[in-house]
Amino acid sequence: MSDSYIHRLSSRKIEESPKSVLLLGPRQTGKSTLIKILKPELTINLADEGEFLLFTQNPDELKQRLASTQYKTVFIDEVQRLPGLLNTVQSILDDQDNMIKFYLTGSSARKLKRGKANLLPGRVFNYQLGPLVTSELNYRIDTEKALSTGTMPGVYSENNPKFRYKTLRSYASTYLKEEIQAEALARNLEGFSRFLYFAAIYSGHFLDISKLASEAQVPRQSAVRYFEILEDTLIVNRSPSYLKANKKRLVKHPKYYFFDTGVLNGLLSNFNVSPDRAGLHFEHLIFNQILSSAYAKDVDIQISTFRTPDGAEVDFIVEIEGVLFAIEVKHSKNIGPSDLKGLSNFTKSSLIKCNPMIFYTGNIERKIENIFVLPWQKGMREIGL
Repeated sequence: MSDSYIHRLSSRKIEESPKSVLLLGPRQTGKSTLIKILKPELTINLADEGEFLLFTQNPDELKQRLASTQYKTVFIDEVQRLPGLLNTVQSILDDQDNMIKFYLTGSSARKLKRGKANLLPGRVFNYQLGPLVTSELNYRIDTEKALSTGTMPGVYSENNPKFRYKTLRSYASTYLKEEIQAEALARNLEGFSRFLYFAAIYSGHFLDISKLASEAQVPRQSAVRYFEILEDTLIVNRSPSYLKANKKRLVKHPKYYFFDTGVLNGLLSNFNVSPDRAGLHFEHLIFNQILSSAYAKDVDIQISTFRTPDGAEVDFIVEIEGVLFAIEVKHSKNIGPSDLKGLSNFTKSSLIKCNPMIFYTGNIERKIENIFVLPWQKGMREIGL
């Protein structure tokens, strides 16, 4: 394993934040490492069972620790394990004489979003951290490596493929044990495990809850709840249908994507990006790069998909701080006229001026019929990510 730390774009924004910070992200995306680099004066790790029990048994544990020393920065890891602790954090932040800055991290937003957790409105800045993005690697991500084993920091920096595979294969069991079972998010762990597998199989497709329920052999109502858990624990993200077009009929179902191609392949126990899988995996990679880059740079973004019933489709309609991009994704080194049809259809129907682009795996920049064809990492740079 490489010992070199890859600088994360979020680091400076979090360090310079005038307020306390709540940083959320899936497991192993580097949240704890990022905060530790900032050298907080006090660290409380609620993933440690002994620490967790101390805080569970004593509601005043945090205040008592802070009373002993005048800390300026306090790091609380896995804060979602004890949501009630946020009430104590609020009372500390509300004390005008207190100048403490909290760094709060969590790998699950479910309890924080759906429970009665105090999200400290106005008192903290919220950030989200995903896997490594191309700008953090000087726009030089190894594309085929990323398609196979993803870009989570610890995995991407590992030079031995066998170790990368082993880590990713264990991700599902760790997720099920530490997120689902430990937090009692699903009563039927076997049913959820089956659902997770089939959700991975159909990732990148239009969301069909009934189909997922049937394949996993669980009630549809359970499938709805299971998918919500995947979203709330930040494992999957939706790409809703784009509706701002001059069309009466559009496909309105969202697509969804697992947050990392390596985790997706680990769930499927298949790291071979064969020709029949490469296109969909490349689509996953670009979706995740766009979304995680926006998180890293803290910019407003909306990602959606465009499709008409007759099959005209654009992979991603991306709106970044008011600027609209229509992006078609092609795992190919050759782009022909047939690859332009979806973008041409969209530009004619869009009610907003857009910038049509094709992101592909070739190395040559070109422009065909007013559509930019760009190597994907050059394309990320062009859209400001």
